[in-house]
Amino acid sequence: MAEPRIGDTFRQIGVYTGRILKGAKPTDLPLVQSSKFELLINMQTARMLGLTVPPSLLATADKVIE
Repeated sequence: MAEPRIGDTFRQIGVYTGRILKGAKPTDLPLVQSSKFELLINMQTARMLGLTVPPSLLATADKVIE
């Protein structure tokens, strides 16, 4: 599962909060989507579902949960 990096999300929340506290209207702020994602693979769940995860995908994962 690819997820946005939590640190980037909190940083962006801080930027938006700062702009609002300085007087910006929330509706005037641009919509920003995460561009950095982490790939997490839960091997226990994959096995329970009968899925085989290719070694190339495991090699590119940021985190593999056993």
